Amino acid sequence: MSAAAPASAQGNNRGSWQDRLKEHCRAAKLREPLFHIVSDRRGGRTAWSSTVDVAGLNIAARYWYDGQYLNNAREDAAEVALQQLNAQPPSSTTYAGQF
Repeated sequence: MSAAAPASAQGNNRGSWQDRLKEHCRAAKLREPLFHIVSDRRGGRTAWSSTVDVAGLNIAARYWYDGQYLNNAREDAAEVALQQLNAQPPSSTTYAGQF
């Protein structure tokens, strides 16, 4: 059994997008994805997002998030990356705190 949190604790049976992206990279013999957090000052607040380096690409998350939801920004970037790597049509997953 892996050290990652069980899928049921993450709210679904498929695991997190980050875990799924890492598994995809292992299976395809690609380097592990590298996530970056980016920020943008917007008025009196700061919005946060993420990018991920994978398979020679830098892929950005679709949305910007409140600072308490940085993991959701990484999840968003991982989901977009998997869709691009698998050439799947975009989904409409939403995450708490997205702007």
